[in-house]
Amino acid sequence: MSLRSEALDYIKNNYDFYQGILQDFIKIPSISTDPNRKPNMLEAANFIKEILNEFGIQDVQILETKGHPVVFAEKKSASKDALTVLIYGHYDVQPSDPIELWDTDPFTPTIRNDRLFGRGASDMKGQIIASLTAYHAINSIGPIPVNIKFIIEGEEEIGSPNLAEFLENNKELLKCDVILNPDAGMISPEYPTIVYGLRGLTYFELNINGPDHDLHSGMFGGIIHNPAIVLSELITKMHDENWKVTLPGFYDDVIPLSDEEREKLSRLPISDEDLKRQTGAPALFGEKGYSSIERLGARPTLEINGMLSGFTGEGSKTIIPSSAMAKISMRTVPNQDPDKIYQQLKNFIELNVPQTVKWDLKQFAGGWASISDISHPGVIALKKALETEWGIEPLFKREGGSIPVVAAMQRILGKDSVLTGFGLPEDKIHSPNESLHLPTWKKGILSLIHFFFNYAGME
Repeated sequence: MSLRSEALDYIKNNYDFYQGILQDFIKIPSISTDPNRKPNMLEAANFIKEILNEFGIQDVQILETKGHPVVFAEKKSASKDALTVLIYGHYDVQPSDPIELWDTDPFTPTIRNDRLFGRGASDMKGQIIASLTAYHAINSIGPIPVNIKFIIEGEEEIGSPNLAEFLENNKELLKCDVILNPDAGMISPEYPTIVYGLRGLTYFELNINGPDHDLHSGMFGGIIHNPAIVLSELITKMHDENWKVTLPGFYDDVIPLSDEEREKLSRLPISDEDLKRQTGAPALFGEKGYSSIERLGARPTLEINGMLSGFTGEGSKTIIPSSAMAKISMRTVPNQDPDKIYQQLKNFIELNVPQTVKWDLKQFAGGWASISDISHPGVIALKKALETEWGIEPLFKREGGSIPVVAAMQRILGKDSVLTGFGLPEDKIHSPNESLHLPTWKKGILSLIHFFFNYAGME
């Protein structure tokens, strides 16, 4: 029996053990955006260190950043010529709000109908444990076929604001041949997926300020420009009748989709009906001239993520609010510069905000979009691995979400990422009742076993 076959059997005989580790990991409320959860963030980092120690890696480092720490570990192959795989992950999770919409406690892992429920189960504690499990199964049987390095950060859910500096300062430590990033996902349990493109993200907070305090709408209505109305009108102007973004120069750097890529994207088995079912929306909507699939991963967007102004409690209160605020995000595509986007939004505001109010624009952490080379040996190794386990050729897609580290690693470390993951659209990541489909997760672990051997050129 080959080492590969033995490792696959080891996984199958120890699923409950690895699933138990994942459940313990989910119990830690590692919410990076909440200052009160800083002790839990350190708890999560130490949890990973302890598991790595238990899995045969003794030299595990918890490296400080200006924010939450990064966990680094390395396991060398016995072969001097072995290739090196750098595995990325993040141990932080989204807040659990609104808590009242959860069916069970978000940090009490619960299994129902082949799904493991809990915050971070899919995004991405389940993906971290899948990677650790695949490594550990091979290491428990014999020598690993590749050198493996782990970099697991704690700030992805807040835009990885300190990761670029960490990468710059640790280039030698992170030197590798390919990066495996399982923070993407699959189209469905039946279709294994490799993501080759990610949109970038720029995020802003816009404040419109009028009077220095809320005013009685009867005494002052008609002479004071209402900041809530100013903000609403401004937001309305951000798109034209074809739902194109109207910021000056917004599309100047966008690379047009080729006919070949549009044809490939059209073959993805995702229909408009599928998207309506996943979202619960009565109808789809978006930029004219593009299909839903193209809008999702290959076209830039501008969205309003939240608005706040005036009285929002029960009953009535007749005021002119002193201020209004909107959270604005833009998903960008390759070649769009986040700093240029900031200037474009600033220019738009200057052109459209009246002199009757003041405004302030804050820019938060974001990241560039990325495109990976699908002919890279690592991608080919993963393609073969997924095909072996699922029995069909995997699909290639561009993802609408953003993983800032991918572009940062591409730029700083000079290496492409192989993007996969075993989460599904139904997992409700970032929402109440997040869950992980366990049968898909288990097949994913087995496919990672194949990936390591394929990339090493071993049968």
